[in-house]
Amino acid sequence: MKQIVRNTLILLAITLLAGLVLACVRDITKEPIAAAQEKAKQEAYQTVFGDAESYRECETDISSFEPADGVTVDEVREAAGADGELLGWVMTLTTPKGYGGDVRIVIGVTQKGTLTGMTVIEMSETPGLGAKCTGSDFQSQFSDITARSISFVKRGKAADDQVDAISGATYTTSAIVQAVNVGLSLAHDCLMTGGAA
Repeated sequence: MKQIVRNTLILLAITLLAGLVLACVRDITKEPIAAAQEKAKQEAYQTVFGDAESYRECETDISSFEPADGVTVDEVREAAGADGELLGWVMTLTTPKGYGGDVRIVIGVTQKGTLTGMTVIEMSETPGLGAKCTGSDFQSQFSDITARSISFVKRGKAADDQVDAISGATYTTSAIVQAVNVGLSLAHDCLMTGGAA
């Protein structure tokens, strides 16, 4: 019986010590991780809306906007020029429909509804296939599109509102296009009109 109590106390002490160490490590790394995440977001904003000088909190009420296809709107910020003039918006959106799970993207949309760009900031897609969504060949297709929604084709886009799918990665392409379309819908139906109906 004494041996069981002794072993239990040793395990309890080890567990408490490990928990204390983990809590200290979390506290030490919390701020640097948050700073790195904020820096990555700012770089993504600059990638998709390079004409802006700052990205401030969005003043438009979007609380009644209902995204489609399981996409979530994680953040909307106003893209402002050097004089503070509103140029458009940058949005962070997450789709759960990637082949490997969630895909998080950032898009930019001007006040006139033109898609200025798209970049993938988080994904777990298959290397060599869906992971190509982070490449410039795929992402550059999402610039200067003036449509209210876009689609993808498997072999050679024929219209300005189309993008070429990633070869062998239809799930990834479809998920990203759905997320972009949610962002375009938010811009056209809510942000450009001054608030959700």
